[in-house]
Amino acid sequence: MASGVEGERADAARNRRRLLEAARELVADVGAGQVTMEAVAAAAQVGKGTVFRRFGDRVGLMVALLDLAERENQEAFMFGPPPLGPGAPPRERLVAFGEQRMRFAAEHQDVLLAAESCASRRYVHPARAVPVLHLAGLLREAGVDGDVELLTESLLGYLDVALQQHLRETREMSEDRLQTGWVDLVDRILGTTG
Repeated sequence: MASGVEGERADAARNRRRLLEAARELVADVGAGQVTMEAVAAAAQVGKGTVFRRFGDRVGLMVALLDLAERENQEAFMFGPPPLGPGAPPRERLVAFGEQRMRFAAEHQDVLLAAESCASRRYVHPARAVPVLHLAGLLREAGVDGDVELLTESLLGYLDVALQQHLRETREMSEDRLQTGWVDLVDRILGTTG
């Protein structure tokens, strides 16, 4: 998880929370695609420069919003109850992870797409590192042969928010079909297909 707030002064932390809350409300009201740095500054009653200094640019702001949502998500698969959390066999955890990620992507689609709009930052934001490590660990625990790193990226590719949006909205695939496809992919990688 990436917070960027370690050692932060109390007033700076308060301003950061205020800015993120303003941004979250704007996303809920008008969608992430319509949120500007100026609008966030106005809603939080700070100067535009404060928002830019804090987040760098609009993508940085969206990544910070995504980080808040990812924290809860990561808590669930790292420490929550099975089958998503520890205590279930790797296959069950992989299936639960994919199903949960698809729900997460649908719920946070606007922010995810906005946060991933910068190609050079799409795969390197810290919030992505935790799911990568988690999936790779589950694949190793399941005894998967082959290049676990590339298999992990293949699994995450299926869960990519832009692909999921395309499959749901353009190709009109149902959530059930997408979830069944996820289970099939997991079983093929684990070698558990019948």
